[in-house]
Amino acid sequence: MGAAKDFSAFTITLNGEPYRVEGEARLSALIAALKMRPTRIAVELNREVVPKADYDKTILKAGDQLEIINFVGGG
Repeated sequence: MGAAKDFSAFTITLNGEPYRVEGEARLSALIAALKMRPTRIAVELNREVVPKADYDKTILKAGDQLEIINFVGGG
């Protein structure tokens, strides 16, 4: 009998504020939960830029420092 995938909740710092992560801990899942478009953001995790190609394989952990910059067009 296989064990069910059990996600626990933990806290990261998102743009300087505490943020509780519940469920899937992949960066791509957080971006989707925040309703951000991956093509219009830049992400820094623990002071390292995360390439867009790595969003789905990047797993967040308690205490991570995450900065997400959303690019806005204008004119």
